Amino acid sequence: MSKYKTPMLDELEKGPWPSFVTEIKKASQSSSMPQMADDELGQVEKSYTTKRGYWKHGGIVGVLGYGGGVIGRYSSLPEEFPGVAHFHTVRLNQPSGFFYTAEALKMICDIWDKYGSGLTNLHGSTGDLVLLGTTTDKLEAIFAEYSSRGWDLGSSGSAMRTPSCCVGKARCEWANIDSMDICNSLTQHFQDEMHRPSFPYKFKIKVSGCACDCVAAIARADCSIIGTWKGAIQIDQAEVKNYADAGMDIQKEIIEMCPTDCMSYEGGKIKIADADCNRCMHCIAKMTKALKPGKEKGATILIGSKAPIVVGSLLSWVVVPFIKCEAPYDELKDMIGSIIEWWDDNAKPRERIGELIEVKGMRPFLEAIGVEPQPQQVYEPRKDPFFFWSESDLEK
Repeated sequence: MSKYKTPMLDELEKGPWPSFVTEIKKASQSSSMPQMADDELGQVEKSYTTKRGYWKHGGIVGVLGYGGGVIGRYSSLPEEFPGVAHFHTVRLNQPSGFFYTAEALKMICDIWDKYGSGLTNLHGSTGDLVLLGTTTDKLEAIFAEYSSRGWDLGSSGSAMRTPSCCVGKARCEWANIDSMDICNSLTQHFQDEMHRPSFPYKFKIKVSGCACDCVAAIARADCSIIGTWKGAIQIDQAEVKNYADAGMDIQKEIIEMCPTDCMSYEGGKIKIADADCNRCMHCIAKMTKALKPGKEKGATILIGSKAPIVVGSLLSWVVVPFIKCEAPYDELKDMIGSIIEWWDDNAKPRERIGELIEVKGMRPFLEAIGVEPQPQQVYEPRKDPFFFWSESDLEK
């Protein structure tokens, strides 16, 4: 039983879906820090009543040997709610594809019940497993205990954030690249950049096996790696007939939904003008037995998306239309290294790479990372009728 009356929060326990209020109440009975969950309920109820937030972001709280691991969170009402005076957020570096054994999850939760509020968030927008609510004096013990069991803290602050990816080839027939292996390889390669914040701001990498983009890389990552293919889409016309016989309206559900109008359906057969296809995956995702990606697989590299924190949100911008992604991914790692170096040399504090490209333009960015201009990099029609040639252009 909570020590606070929470009539507004209690409304959120009604209905068929699980409620975070119910889970916080459970934590107040089972964790080693019951006052923390209790006072969180009290503070959130007060926020709902007054329509004000009472959390303060306290920057990064350091732990020995890891510069970017724990997010400081404090209450602005510590006298009224002493249990949440400190309410730090601990991130754990998640396994690629978010695969856990039941034993691993139980171990993570047992440690968290011992040192924290018992509340978790699987997973945060960066991808980490998020543990909500502990105090400063517990941080070294948390870090030591999780590290001794083989876990690493996830990254925070002005650093490379923990890379994340979709389930890829582990469970998805549409994956064009091994997103889990790429994510793991990048995580191992960029350990120094993740552990020791030294950038102007955060830098996120997300890997999706195909354009369905289950980890929202195109909207949430500074560097988006999305699986794609070269060549013609593979068509099995016998399976096309099976879909039609089963009742699918191929003309309406597939042909008319193609964003580039590159498909036609005549005489019971599908034809595709592959040169006009933009690899959106709609037709393949709808007709999995009849259509498959082309045989030459690789990835498209995009740059610059972000959520609206300092300024407005951005979607990613194509930089490399197609790159082979084969282990050990040296070409990909070198490119990401060049991207980070240019951004680190030119950005102001708290400026994401997408914002920097908007300020300086795509041209100096491409020159710095050694990528030739290509038609796929055109983001939108030109607004400026003037064009300034460089001296090197005139020499050509």
